[in-house]
Amino acid sequence: MSSTLQDEWLIRRMIERWAVWRDAGDWERFRTVWHPDGVMMATWFQGPFEDFIRVTREGWDKGVSILHFLGGSAVQVQGERAIAQTKMTISQRGLIEGVLCDVVCTGRFYDYVVRHQGHWVLRHRQPIYEKDRVDPVDPAARLVLDQQALAEFPEGYRHLAYIQTRIGYTVKRDMPMLKGAEVQALYTHGANWLAGQAPDPARPG
Repeated sequence: MSSTLQDEWLIRRMIERWAVWRDAGDWERFRTVWHPDGVMMATWFQGPFEDFIRVTREGWDKGVSILHFLGGSAVQVQGERAIAQTKMTISQRGLIEGVLCDVVCTGRFYDYVVRHQGHWVLRHRQPIYEKDRVDPVDPAARLVLDQQALAEFPEGYRHLAYIQTRIGYTVKRDMPMLKGAEVQALYTHGANWLAGQAPDPARPG
């Protein structure tokens, strides 16, 4: 195996561990996939990974259920840096207007990855939200959404934002989607960062 293929495989393994350990609540091992200055971006949270762990655990204690499933990856390695894009779904279960529902959002993880102390770790994770939907867990249940409130959210994660605001989270409304200025800016910054021509992504706050 060439060194590039080995690096790509190690990065993919790290990304898979992120999903398994985060969803299992295996926080000690979950910490090992992050750079010390690692940042997590999500609709409902933006900040250092340790704060992400803390607020995720708080959500767990309140019954918040958010899970992840991964698809294929495309990884570009350049020296000690890499950009990885991984197809994923985010699945959140909860009550919407009194009806137990599953919201599923399809997109990609756009990851800034660095080699740190001999290991590939996450420096910055920015999801790209492509499309989503909501379904009652009981198909016979009747779900009526507030269409005016729904229309206020970005199309790529509209239903995800709807359920998250209903349970008390503040949702960031300018996240990258399949198309648009935000995702184009992300691609440009990522390419320049990979080439060593741009600083690390800005840390929220």
